[in-house]
Amino acid sequence: MVAGYAAGSVGTGGFGVLPGLVLAYYLTDTLGVAAALASLVVIVPKIADVLIDPLIGSISDRSSHRTGTRVPLMLAGALGLPLLFILTFSAPVSAGPGVGALWVLVFFLLAASAYSLFQVPYIALPTELTGDYHERTRLVSVRIAVLALTILVIGAGGPELRDAAGGGPRGYLVMAIGVSALMCGAMIWAVRGAARHTVTHADAPVGSLLSQYRDGFDAIRRTRAFRLLVIVFVLQALATAVMLAGAQYLATYVMGKEGALTGLFVALVGPALVVMPLWYRFSHRYGKLRGYVVSSILFVVATALLTLAAVDAGSWIYGAVALAGVAYAGMQVFPLAMLPDVIEDDARIGGRQRGGSLSGIWTASETAGLALGPAVFLGVLAVTGFVSKTAGETVVQPQSALTGIALGFSVVPAILVAISLLVLRNYRTEQESTHENVGER
Repeated sequence: MVAGYAAGSVGTGGFGVLPGLVLAYYLTDTLGVAAALASLVVIVPKIADVLIDPLIGSISDRSSHRTGTRVPLMLAGALGLPLLFILTFSAPVSAGPGVGALWVLVFFLLAASAYSLFQVPYIALPTELTGDYHERTRLVSVRIAVLALTILVIGAGGPELRDAAGGGPRGYLVMAIGVSALMCGAMIWAVRGAARHTVTHADAPVGSLLSQYRDGFDAIRRTRAFRLLVIVFVLQALATAVMLAGAQYLATYVMGKEGALTGLFVALVGPALVVMPLWYRFSHRYGKLRGYVVSSILFVVATALLTLAAVDAGSWIYGAVALAGVAYAGMQVFPLAMLPDVIEDDARIGGRQRGGSLSGIWTASETAGLALGPAVFLGVLAVTGFVSKTAGETVVQPQSALTGIALGFSVVPAILVAISLLVLRNYRTEQESTHENVGER
């Protein structure tokens, strides 16, 4: 059960990390799209998904209540996402930046929608796989460990595959084909596991699709813990997305070596493979909430240190990024382990289980944060005078753009996570309170 569930993170992690890492760079430095226009291309598909995801969650709940499974939507996403991901990086360069931007916009929109078909029901599964407080943390911890390994392999290996294939348009296409094959196989494995192990309540009463669509928004209004957790997670998803979008620019223009991206990625994600068991033990002893707070504070400290990259782009950057990686592991595992508890709280308040609807809102919120990240970073580039170029062209960036890259990579994420900590102070669920009371005895 655990391995099958965790396998899905290869698909969700691959699609979550690679476009955030290279799509903006693909637009500005291969297709020649201006930074301001590129920011619209990466954000519009994700904004559309913010509206679509709650609907997918509602459909997932209807499928679960009527048939006892969420598998059909997951399978559709597992089969559709890889093909659409390849098409996203197949833009006709010779047709000019305008056509290239439109091409990427259309296929990235379709790919993001296919991703949601898989991700929304996938996020709802832990509540139905186990009801144990600590077992959910273990389930999600393994999943996040697989996610970290995926980010490491695809985040570092994807650009390496691109460069090995000669870079440029051909390199991006080869990268997309290789990554898509890996994602497809893993997601199908997760679909098979969900079909075998998920226990839901078929034939439960099902309202209209419109009423179920409203369920997720109603949970935001009525269930305080869900509302606060969503706000915190969106702010932190935005923070990490800004860093992802800025990593390639930091490597190329501030550190002076495009290939430094691989080292940055290993520094960010590698520690998660080591510290994940430690975060699980911390949670078992002190609770998920305290673990979430500690990891978030550590992230703020690490990103604050990275502001020094504006004046010194030395190898110390890898150490600061590694510290952020330790924090990032906790910031991934704790909110996802807390979500099933929040879904149970909502069921007690609302009188019925609507995990798919809540997962739809959760995924939509995460999607918005991840979409805004590249757009925010591209906005910083536009304001500070960054000069876009086509493949093979050489440009010299002004000092203002170099400073903007360094501060966009550090200051913006630090501020966002610091704000999220203020929100997190007011979070409580029944299970969290019970665990704290037991721990104090």
